[in-house]
Amino acid sequence: MDRLITSAANPRLKLVRKLSARRQRDKLGLFACEGEDLVAAGLDAGLEPVEALVDAERPALVDRLPRAELVAPKLMAELSQLAHPARVIAVFRRADLPRGVDAPVGLALWHVGDPGNVGTLVRTADALGPAFVALSPGCADATSPKALRASMGAVFRVPQVSFDKAPGPRIGLVPRGARPLPELQLGERTTFVLGAEREGLPEDVAASCDELASIPLAEGAESLNVAVAGAIALYEVSRRGE
Repeated sequence: MDRLITSAANPRLKLVRKLSARRQRDKLGLFACEGEDLVAAGLDAGLEPVEALVDAERPALVDRLPRAELVAPKLMAELSQLAHPARVIAVFRRADLPRGVDAPVGLALWHVGDPGNVGTLVRTADALGPAFVALSPGCADATSPKALRASMGAVFRVPQVSFDKAPGPRIGLVPRGARPLPELQLGERTTFVLGAEREGLPEDVAASCDELASIPLAEGAESLNVAVAGAIALYEVSRRGE
């Protein structure tokens, strides 16, 4: 790591800037992680970074990133989207993230567009799992900067699949009018289907579920945040030991 990057035109820096856009992440199949905790989570999961950049004056994880490039602090600060600029940034391949539906329970998300909610649900699946997360078209990208921060590294441990790959039986969570979740019989496998933050589950998606359930709410309450609803559903499975 003798070389110091001092130009904003450096191709490695240009790549990280590109990856702030979903279109580029989709095109290149790459995503960038900022900060020691996120990068370390990727390394702990066995992923090999495509690129790694460290602040020349505040290097981090250099013992685990032997091919990392030193970057002038001003340029590192310009790259960072954090309130306090990251000491390390690494680029990983999306294809290296875990996939599959081997876990006995999962969350299938329909048009959940807030990256903070998607990242929080991935983190919840890690904490209350093992569980997978299935994402429909229209969902936020789980490898976007905000979703990655919300996942706290769980994105490297929680399998993801497309919405149509989530197995049954599927239980759609709706705000009211369905059988209370605590009264539901849950089998060896369960996929909870959660809808968009405002609209919830459209009629056709709700109709495709094997059963609908509601989380009991206080009188006058309208609904729960989708990430909270997902957490309650996974906890219900965990609580029963199923």
